[in-house]
Amino acid sequence: MPSFDIVSEVDLQTVDNAINAAKKEIETRFDFKGTGSEVNLDKKNLVINLTTENDFRIDQMEKVLIGRFVKARIDPQSLDLSKEFYTSGKVVKKEIPVRQGIDRETAKKIVKAIKDAKIKVEVQIMDDKVRATSKSIDNLQETMAVCRQGDFGLALQYINMK
Repeated sequence: MPSFDIVSEVDLQTVDNAINAAKKEIETRFDFKGTGSEVNLDKKNLVINLTTENDFRIDQMEKVLIGRFVKARIDPQSLDLSKEFYTSGKVVKKEIPVRQGIDRETAKKIVKAIKDAKIKVEVQIMDDKVRATSKSIDNLQETMAVCRQGDFGLALQYINMK
């Protein structure tokens, strides 16, 4: 029976390359010269750390980072920009987690959207991915279209089409 998996994953090497490009851009920009601004990736916890002097520069660093992600063809929705910056002494810091996998609530929203579309597809939540199974490949393609139209706040990929 044909099936595919709906996942939310990013290639860590591509993320690292995008962050290195953002570092170079920030180091060479005139408005960041001598400010001690830094962009670092904690590869173990998948968190991007931004450090600079004020909140305006944090916003500019975010924009540079998002621009580099777009140029590297990584969906910016894979970044969790919801956390606010915080001050630590004379510097302002912000932690931006990189999203990997689909959390339980989002998986339930995806399943609900597929079931509301009334497509003859069996959908199951499996850890951090959602598996769709059907007798017809056309139904699976309709399912992909429903997922592309829905706004789940994640960058979704479709893998393991069998």
